[in-house]
Amino acid sequence: MGSNTEKIDVNALWQQYKENKTVEVRNQLAEHYLPLVRIVGGRLAISLPPHLDRDDLLSSGFFGLLDAIDRFDVSRNIKFETYAGVRIRGAMIDYLRSKDWIPVTMRQKIRKYEQTVYRLENELGRSATDKEIAAALEISVDELQVLVGQCNAATVIPLEEYLQTDSAETVDNNPADAMEFLELKDMLAKAIDKLAEKERTVISLYYYEELTLKEISLILHLSEARISQLHTKAVLKMRNYLARNKSIF
Repeated sequence: MGSNTEKIDVNALWQQYKENKTVEVRNQLAEHYLPLVRIVGGRLAISLPPHLDRDDLLSSGFFGLLDAIDRFDVSRNIKFETYAGVRIRGAMIDYLRSKDWIPVTMRQKIRKYEQTVYRLENELGRSATDKEIAAALEISVDELQVLVGQCNAATVIPLEEYLQTDSAETVDNNPADAMEFLELKDMLAKAIDKLAEKERTVISLYYYEELTLKEISLILHLSEARISQLHTKAVLKMRNYLARNKSIF
């Protein structure tokens, strides 16, 4: 009964805001949907280095929430949570991009890793093993694991940008961008198809089913560290494929 009453109150707030966009009503709506900011921030924070301020990340997400409330059209048949999730994530990614927190040396290592994996898998006609990648990079498998771990922080923005574009276009339904959206969606599907089975599963569960790394580790019976590693490798492969097929990077 309580949740039903709460739902009616939220609907009433939306109606008030539609009729008279006061700061007071907007703030009440923002307070109600604040957990969305924490959820989106928590998912992004998994891949971020410790020196980045989580409070600043959440603050940027809060402004994304306010933007979503201002832009949302209650007459359309779209859940606000879906719409706001896109805006919140976009605001957080803009904040991260503005910090330019990935060192040049790290970018160079990532690029070399991506190029090596791309070349190897083209030659082999299948996914390359850790041993094969390590040999091609002339490092040990242990050193490769360290490298992939370092790359983890750099993988959050690239794939999130693509997924943000995917969701934003779906939500906003802009006919002018329909062709580009369909092309991008097709490329995303092809990039996912090229992943190894476990990598595909991790991407699907994390980005589309929105499970946490811990939940995925329980499903696949692997450690969280291994899931994080599979996630990083998959995103780097997808980013490389998408970058080669669309001049975004």
